[in-house]
Amino acid sequence: MGDKAQTHPGAAGRAQAADHPQSVRNVVLVGHSGSGKTTLVEALALTAGAVNRAGRVEDGGTVSDYDDIEHRQQRSVQLSLVPVEWDGIKVNLLDTPGYADFVGELRAGLRAADAALFVVSASDGVDGSTRMVWEECAAVGMPRAIVITHLEAARSDFEEMTRTCAEAFGADDPDAVLPLYLPLHGPQAPDGHAPVTGLIGLLSQKLFDYSTGERKESEPGEDQLPLIEEARNRLIEGIISESEDETLMDRYLGGEPVDVGTLIEDLERAVARGVFFPVLAAAPAAEGSRQGLGTVELLELVTRGFPTPLEHETVRVTTIDGKPRELKPCDPDAPLVAEVVKTSSDPYVGRLSLIRLFSGTLRADQTVHVSGHGLADRGHEDHDVDERIGALSTPFGKQQRPVSHVIAGDLACVAKLGRAETGDTLSAKDDPLLMEPWQMPDPLLPLAIQAHSKPDEDKLSQGLARLVAEDPTMRLEQNQDTHQVVLWCLGEAHADVALERLRSRYGVQVDVVPHKVSLRETFASKSAGRGRHVKQSGGHGQFAICEIEVEPLPGGSGIEFVDKVVGGAVPRQFIPSVEKGVRAQAARGVAAGHPLIDVRVTLLDGKAHSVDSSDAAFQTAGALALREAAADAKIHLLEPVAEVSVLVGDDFVGVVMSDLSGRRGRLLGTEQTPGGRTLIRAEVPEIEIGRYAVDLRSLSHGTAHFSRRYARHEPMPPQVADRVREEVRKAS
Repeated sequence: MGDKAQTHPGAAGRAQAADHPQSVRNVVLVGHSGSGKTTLVEALALTAGAVNRAGRVEDGGTVSDYDDIEHRQQRSVQLSLVPVEWDGIKVNLLDTPGYADFVGELRAGLRAADAALFVVSASDGVDGSTRMVWEECAAVGMPRAIVITHLEAARSDFEEMTRTCAEAFGADDPDAVLPLYLPLHGPQAPDGHAPVTGLIGLLSQKLFDYSTGERKESEPGEDQLPLIEEARNRLIEGIISESEDETLMDRYLGGEPVDVGTLIEDLERAVARGVFFPVLAAAPAAEGSRQGLGTVELLELVTRGFPTPLEHETVRVTTIDGKPRELKPCDPDAPLVAEVVKTSSDPYVGRLSLIRLFSGTLRADQTVHVSGHGLADRGHEDHDVDERIGALSTPFGKQQRPVSHVIAGDLACVAKLGRAETGDTLSAKDDPLLMEPWQMPDPLLPLAIQAHSKPDEDKLSQGLARLVAEDPTMRLEQNQDTHQVVLWCLGEAHADVALERLRSRYGVQVDVVPHKVSLRETFASKSAGRGRHVKQSGGHGQFAICEIEVEPLPGGSGIEFVDKVVGGAVPRQFIPSVEKGVRAQAARGVAAGHPLIDVRVTLLDGKAHSVDSSDAAFQTAGALALREAAADAKIHLLEPVAEVSVLVGDDFVGVVMSDLSGRRGRLLGTEQTPGGRTLIRAEVPEIEIGRYAVDLRSLSHGTAHFSRRYARHEPMPPQVADRVREEVRKAS
């Protein structure tokens, strides 16, 4: 692995459709924003012959230039697929955004992949969010390797960064995180930094010189071998300790030489099993060069060490009615099961669905069954429909290359699936199946929007529907209490991209308005009111008088109406009218325009007229009586309180708890969890956590996350309530 001098130019290049799962590798690139994932993908594509010497796709466009928004924001905001071919193997490189707001795209990439490359910047190190993703991969046994980039930076230190990676990723076994190569440095620059010009293989003890822009293999000098002896011995021991041959360690410790071929085979098996995690180095090629440093070694690792889709753990599949269905892993001849891992809109071909086939074979123009993904609570409609797919293709920069079919284990793009959304299952129309959905983070940052103009209002609904169809990490809410349209996002950058896509892709201009929480009102004490509605203006008049008493009830009681009229003071047919008027006024509010709850309204007395009394008159009288009772009573504003659970590293527990207290939070308890983290539970008013998704990320340096659920409404402190009432008064 990584020790062959041949770069296989004849077999490398632009990958199309695979002919067998054995010849596919699906690899997701993971790392923080700015770690160099997209640059690495471009370097790998250049080395594999998928792009020309200028770093551009041979058919036009650049490898990573998929979205104008990415170009404007100068960062990746979505999952991208770049398929290349190396040594007869199709490698699907899944480039993921590194910014936390786009973790949904990362999760989609993890779902579609069979192995992961963790990209770490030599100048920036390993951040907390990357560690968390590593732990997620470890939990499911996903094979991983580490690529150290930015070796050209003045402060870069490969050896030190390798130790950092062993500490961050090898908590259980640091000897399972070891380099396969050591960098070779060229002449020292005036600033004291010696650039990396090549690599030396620890197993093969061969030099790979990239200084000319082409990889050249040679034998090391006698003075260079001692420099790698310690690292080489440690690597050999690390490989042998994971070997399935239990006698190998004893033979090695006994002084018996171990064949390099045997070590490479054991290394490849250990990597594929997810028990050994090699560290490599990579750097982009200089302008006009063909190969970036370490790219050949990395492609050999991917094709020879990473598992095939046949080794992917079978995802749980059921029939539409929920009955388990057993399928042979990754069999092209088995029933069709594919999943939409990404949905996007192309200005030329319309909606494009990136799919991963887990079973069967999909052919162009085939009719498939589309099964919805159960995200109705996020504004996504469940659906089970048959659709005829359009063309099948494999992406190549901004272009799509048509393919006739796609087999199990491969990825491809499907055109014109009008109803399919991210997370949906595609299956045979006569054998509909449903895959277990992958876990998605809850969007916890509210973005209240309204159409900028009447033409925008006409297009807003359709634009929002398309937006959430593409991104299951967004939730669309039509709040019936506040009458706001709320788009729930993962963070500010996520919200910015949503607004930009609405504008540029769907032609909808919106205005962002302050988000409102659903407040309530209630009576703080018992009160009475008299509603008198008497009018005479020719013909039939209006006459209705009623007297009520209002008293508070415990939280969650709603509105209770009691009739205690005696002697027919209010005729029986008009008592429901009084109740209707009371409830209508309660819904409108009695103080600050928020719904009234948790009170008992008792009708005590009233008067009627034989001619002028009516249903409408008594409805009006009931509403007036409630308003008069409120005018003579103290009204509490009730605010929603959420139960918040924050999972945070132990280093940040104090600052997070202090911040929660500053938000009027009440601590419910803490609990230690594995991995040096603490779960903090607290009750916090929702009005105080509107931007908590953003603030918590800042407080914890991106290492904490939280969940929330509605607990109850409770009285708002007087000073806060006065401020809210003043805001209502100014607005009116």
